[in-house]
Amino acid sequence: MNEIFDKANAVLAEIQSSAPNNAEELEQFRIKYIGSKGILKDLFGFMGKLPNEQKKEYGQLMNTLKAAAEAKLEELKITFENGKPSATEIPDLTAPGYNFPLGTRHPLSIIKNRIIEIFGHIGFTVADGPEIEDDWHNFTALNTPKDHPARDMQDTFFITPDKEWMLRTQTSSVQIRKMESEKPPMRYIFPGRVYRNETISARAHCTFHQVEGLYIDENVSFVDLKQTMLYFAQEMFGKNTDIRFRPSFFPFTEPSAEMDISCFVCGQKGCPVCKYTGWVEIGGCGMVDPAVLENCKVDTKKYSGFAFGMGIERITMLKYQINDLRLFFENDVRFLKHFN
Repeated sequence: MNEIFDKANAVLAEIQSSAPNNAEELEQFRIKYIGSKGILKDLFGFMGKLPNEQKKEYGQLMNTLKAAAEAKLEELKITFENGKPSATEIPDLTAPGYNFPLGTRHPLSIIKNRIIEIFGHIGFTVADGPEIEDDWHNFTALNTPKDHPARDMQDTFFITPDKEWMLRTQTSSVQIRKMESEKPPMRYIFPGRVYRNETISARAHCTFHQVEGLYIDENVSFVDLKQTMLYFAQEMFGKNTDIRFRPSFFPFTEPSAEMDISCFVCGQKGCPVCKYTGWVEIGGCGMVDPAVLENCKVDTKKYSGFAFGMGIERITMLKYQINDLRLFFENDVRFLKHFN
């Protein structure tokens, strides 16, 4: 009975080495091995001639043989249906290659990476945190308790009925996490996506990107803040850029300021970009409120610091003079091609 096993093994080897070159040869392969009068049907007929102790082994061999034939048939069938060249159809190796269009970096990514690079030159390290935040890190630790009116300025996406969990409205929450987990001195920037319940328009969106900064050390003063922001403005917008601070209010900084840069479009002569004032607002900043430091167990008698924040979309729109925020989210290839 070994002859039967030998014949079956020989057919298996023959199937595995077979290589039909086109659909016609593939059909001949099917008829020869799997057809109603094919070799496999004849081999299955030998099952009754074998002793009972050999039937199991022979059945396994036949199943393997049938599976191999069907797999090869299906594989080559797909190949020929897709129009791929057969072994006899040699392609023209002298033909020119195909041109594939190159992608581009998104303008927001370009500006975010540039901001990281600028602050990296003066020792700031990038840190990140969760986009789903609790009330403590997003509001309370930042000197904004539940009854504080400043919460109304940030239309929040709460995700639990008790309003204890939310999509973060600012990357300031990462500042709290860093001050809780590390001891000063520290120098970080925090780029990331934030969420607010805004009506989508040319100037607002429900999701956008921020980058905030934090510097905590001994004897840090407002002078350090101003020089840091001047350095950033000149690196981002040009060496002739000037800055000014206007008094403002943020719950987590004291004193607080809005930061403007001299209009680099018109040279402060007045244009639509600066609304004919010669100045363009780019973000907010201030000295970290001692109450925030105490919430994070930072010794306020020894350490002080400053913080700042700005919208990456805002910087990008100014840098490239883009007048509609929605363009960043529409994935219009015609728009993105401008940033090769």
